[in-house]
Amino acid sequence: MTRLISADFKSRRDAEMAVEHIVQDHGLDRNAVEVGPASNENTAGTEAARADVEDGHPKAGTEGEPALAGRIRVSVSVEEAIAGKVLSSFETFGGDIRP
Repeated sequence: MTRLISADFKSRRDAEMAVEHIVQDHGLDRNAVEVGPASNENTAGTEAARADVEDGHPKAGTEGEPALAGRIRVSVSVEEAIAGKVLSSFETFGGDIRP
């Protein structure tokens, strides 16, 4: 039986790390994973990714600012047999599991 699992992440990097983990460690097809904003706002998350921060402050001299208007949602349809592994991966990277 297939189950849809979704989680919301604070940064795009956290969402991408969760996706890489479930694809590489659990063998999910990347095309089965959907990543997008958790709301109607175009967003890069609610906090800057660690690559955008130096010494706890946003990097100086970068082009533009990330649109920090909401969380990033990752959703994937999986077989029940590996649902626990996907949930664990989402939680490892700070995902808030959606009901």
